[in-house]
Amino acid sequence: MSYDTAIKVDNLSKCYQIYNKPRDRLWQMMARGHKKFYREFWALNNVKFEIKKGETVGIIGRNGSGKSTLLQLICGTLNPSSGSIQVNGRVAALLELGAGFNPEFTGKENVYLSASLYGLTHKEIEDRFDQIIEFADIGQFIDQPVKTYSSGMFVRLAFAVIAHVDADILVVDEALSVGDAYFVQKCMRFLRDFMQKGTLLFCSHDTSAVVNLCSSAILLNQGRLEMIGNPKEVAERYLAALYESFQGDINIKKEDTVAVNNIKEIIENTFKPNEYRDAREALINSSTLRNDIQIFRFNPDSNAFGTGAAKISSVKLLDEDGSPLSWVVGGTNVILEIRCIAYQTILNPIIGFHFKDRLGQILFADNTCITYMLESFKIESGLECVARFSFTMPILASGSYSISPAIAEGTQENHIQHHWIHDALIVEAHASSVCFGVFAVPMKSIKMFTI
Repeated sequence: MSYDTAIKVDNLSKCYQIYNKPRDRLWQMMARGHKKFYREFWALNNVKFEIKKGETVGIIGRNGSGKSTLLQLICGTLNPSSGSIQVNGRVAALLELGAGFNPEFTGKENVYLSASLYGLTHKEIEDRFDQIIEFADIGQFIDQPVKTYSSGMFVRLAFAVIAHVDADILVVDEALSVGDAYFVQKCMRFLRDFMQKGTLLFCSHDTSAVVNLCSSAILLNQGRLEMIGNPKEVAERYLAALYESFQGDINIKKEDTVAVNNIKEIIENTFKPNEYRDAREALINSSTLRNDIQIFRFNPDSNAFGTGAAKISSVKLLDEDGSPLSWVVGGTNVILEIRCIAYQTILNPIIGFHFKDRLGQILFADNTCITYMLESFKIESGLECVARFSFTMPILASGSYSISPAIAEGTQENHIQHHWIHDALIVEAHASSVCFGVFAVPMKSIKMFTI
């Protein structure tokens, strides 16, 4: 293994023996390999990849795909059935809740226990103890047995420890999903700092987090490595496979008539537009900060998935009069038009879109489901359906963005995807007044005064 390699996995496999009855284990011992009283389950099968030092790699896949098994093998808490793993550096891991903790020990005692397992001396732990406690922020519970902790407190203490052991490689599983918003933000700030100097393996079902954090991604499917590469492309493959696995019968429930009428009244009478313009609009639009956005042509050949019962035939941005746009200024009103053709009768169609940045992170999205949830709407076979979304184009930071449209059938919770096109329409912001963040919110007024 070369010096700049952090982790090398070569033809790694992990097989479990599944017994139908407890007594079959005894029969297997007595059979001495002449007969099998078990069936094999391959949690991992011939997985091979290499991670360079300083890389941040996301691991995604459905439940049961082998993600946690792979991480445990890398951390050394499981032994492989075949293949090899080479790790160059100290590994610190946040895997399942409570891993490495003794439930009878107090939080303080577990800090010393866990940190010593990572190779820190008693003196080093003492020097960092106050920082660990401050990071965990669990107050007086540090002196209570960890068996009394909530899942969130477990994660706080475990993450605080691995954040202070000078690890070269950090492995983070789904455990962060149980933390509160404030603590998760603190962890993310730490991870971004760690990424500047160390190697990070980040396992999550949140594809947006993987796209945002990682330089590459690994997709596992039923124990096999299905894809490794650009996080955005891997996330799209995962999303397509996930939707395809969920395709099935649609179960649409009729709501109570009174409740429906109440909802309809709210939709028709409450949600009325209240538009205003940015107080600096004239100044910005007369300067080099004007948010000029170029709109490219619809690409029907972009990566897509779905049943094919309906297909998206056109995606355009229009002005308020319905004329196609090739340029638009951020902060002005536009119409996103999505046209679809039905190849069979589509009951309860849902047409929607994602507006994403260049990394594939969703900035905003919407669909027709709520607007038409009270109406019986269908597209007859052979007809074209047009959906139009009117909104104010955000003031975007300079860079590339994309619109991914889709047509589905059913309800928001239970639907079949007929056609989903990734990055069907590209837009490019060439100038911007955005100082921070990904887009600007128009300010009704900005005032500054002394008192």
